[in-house]
Amino acid sequence: MTMDPATTPHLREELLSTVAVLKDSLERAQLNLDAALDAVINMDEAGQVTDWNRQAERMFGYSRDQAMRCEVAELIVPPVHREAHRQGMRRYMRTAKPTIIGQRVEVLGMRSDGSEFPIELTIAALIQNGTHFFCAHVRDITDRKRVEEHLRIAAVAFESDEGMVITDCDGVILRVNQSFSAITGYSAAEALGQSMNLLRSGRQDDSFYKAMWTRIRQAGTWQGEMWNRRKNGEIYPEWLTVTAVRAGQGEVTHYVGIFADITKRKAAEAEIQQLAFYDPLTNLPNRRLLTDRLKQALAGCARSHGAGALLFIDLDHFKNLNDTLGHDQGDVLLRQVAVRLKACVRDGDTVARLGGDEFVVMLLDLSENLTEAAAKAESVGEKILLALRQPYQFSQLTHHSSASLGVAMFNEASQSVDDLLKRADLALYQAKDGGRNTLRFFDPDMQAAMSARAGLEADLRLGLQEKQFLLYYQPQVDVQGRLTGVEALVRWQHPRRGMVHPADFIPLAEDTRLILPLGQWVLEAACRQLKAWADQSHTAHLTLAVNVSAIQFHRADFVQDVLATLELTGAPAARLKLELTESLLVKDVEDIIAKMMALKAQGVGFSLDDFGTGYSSLSYLKRLPLDQLKIDQSFLHEALSNPKDAAIASVIVTLGQRLGMTVMAEGVESRAQYEFLEREGCHHFQGYYFGRPAPVEALERFFSSSIHSHE
Repeated sequence: MTMDPATTPHLREELLSTVAVLKDSLERAQLNLDAALDAVINMDEAGQVTDWNRQAERMFGYSRDQAMRCEVAELIVPPVHREAHRQGMRRYMRTAKPTIIGQRVEVLGMRSDGSEFPIELTIAALIQNGTHFFCAHVRDITDRKRVEEHLRIAAVAFESDEGMVITDCDGVILRVNQSFSAITGYSAAEALGQSMNLLRSGRQDDSFYKAMWTRIRQAGTWQGEMWNRRKNGEIYPEWLTVTAVRAGQGEVTHYVGIFADITKRKAAEAEIQQLAFYDPLTNLPNRRLLTDRLKQALAGCARSHGAGALLFIDLDHFKNLNDTLGHDQGDVLLRQVAVRLKACVRDGDTVARLGGDEFVVMLLDLSENLTEAAAKAESVGEKILLALRQPYQFSQLTHHSSASLGVAMFNEASQSVDDLLKRADLALYQAKDGGRNTLRFFDPDMQAAMSARAGLEADLRLGLQEKQFLLYYQPQVDVQGRLTGVEALVRWQHPRRGMVHPADFIPLAEDTRLILPLGQWVLEAACRQLKAWADQSHTAHLTLAVNVSAIQFHRADFVQDVLATLELTGAPAARLKLELTESLLVKDVEDIIAKMMALKAQGVGFSLDDFGTGYSSLSYLKRLPLDQLKIDQSFLHEALSNPKDAAIASVIVTLGQRLGMTVMAEGVESRAQYEFLEREGCHHFQGYYFGRPAPVEALERFFSSSIHSHE
């Protein structure tokens, strides 16, 4: 077929126009494809890329040229999911109809660097002449997934154990969680649309809320403790955090409140407070709280110039009640004492229990005049003593008791809390020394004596460490004036005080139990001297007496200590004589006898010192394995002029001899006393008439002289 030449240009123009239109259409289509927000991927029925837009390049990291004719599964599907993707495409081809758009699915995609990310995939199928063509729209949903995750977390957080409430900018409730309802008692339906004033307890005034909202406006948040009211009217404590939610321009749109019921925490805090500051038996303030209040009182005195008083109270013979009726009844008494004490003072005063049967009353603002304040304190003290003397009623028993009371005044001139407590304590002991059931005020002279005692105690401890002690020996002679033995007497050679008399430090050593190390040193030093005498023929017969305190003797290891000392020094046990006082026999007599018998079996002898001045029973005397009685010197002082003292001395001599003991008279100071004792049958003597306590060298004269040389 041939074309008419006249029509050829016309057809060419139409053809060119059609091509231009098609080209323009294709360019527009490509432009639209590249401008799409989703990645658009065209595939043939083999799953290979036939087109790949710009968003696909950005999303997956492959250029269009790199992607063309590549299998889509290899490009954008993680290896672990590729086979499942291929099987899905095959099923889709079998069931797909022309121009059918498949379901949207969420799967994992893969970038060119191997990183995976969530995508939303939609595939459309086109079938022409039995051939499948596919168009996939892919959307990166990473941000959406992140938002969804945040929303899920927020939803879980909103339904936490803490109450949560969201209000508008005017404080109208928009949303609450389940914990809000559990804590407040208001359901969501009851709370929505209500003001937050619904929960106000009235415990906080308007100034509290004004300060709270000022803080929220300035900082955007506030947190603190407040009291709210439940639906049932119960007021409870909560810890609340309020946060303002602002829009883009900074204006507040909402408020979020998060709160927790802290009832249990407050109860635990109250219990801790009670345990820390209050006595569990009487519910009175303890020493810690008293000290704190006393500090505040002293500071207050400096401002008000008023005087106060501290009263220390101790129940008389309280131990007897515990020992006879038991500690349960003792606790009942202490609780009754607490009630009586509180009834004797004003509301602003403090009654505290320090422990045991010790109580303290702190009186405040008595008067600016110290004398008048002291008179008021004395009046309260007498009122307390009277109240505590009233009978105490137990279940089946009426108990009578009393108390001793010490008073220390304080004002702005007072010193520290510790000093004030010590003063009141000293006054209490003065009341006890005054016969109990009485009241005493602090005496500065007594404080001076106690300070001196404290200094002496410190020196005594140092003296033991630095070995400042030494032994003096006082002769013991027979009727012919021959030296039969000595008594070892400890002396303290103080570097500053000089020679300290035993009467000044032995009682202190016993009170502080320093008598234990001191007594052990005396025993060891005496036994070493005894060993030295035993090694010489002219002194081997001498005995050496060592005084033993009750504190030493009552120790469980006393017998073992004595025997160990004898073994250590090598001293002969038969020449050691332990001197005991009658005060030792006040308690645990059976234990005393057992210890004496154990030592007696090893040869140790015993002498009972100061006989006739203590509390020993004659029935005990006959059971004790004593070797010697010592007549106390108090009977000798008046024996020559007082027939009664002479008779007592004579009876002691006869009693000792009848019981098979030697009798020694101590404190013999004159020839007349010596002759009287000799006439009464006493043959052993000790005293200044024969020799004063002195270093061991002073005994040398006895080895060649006799008693008659003193005439």
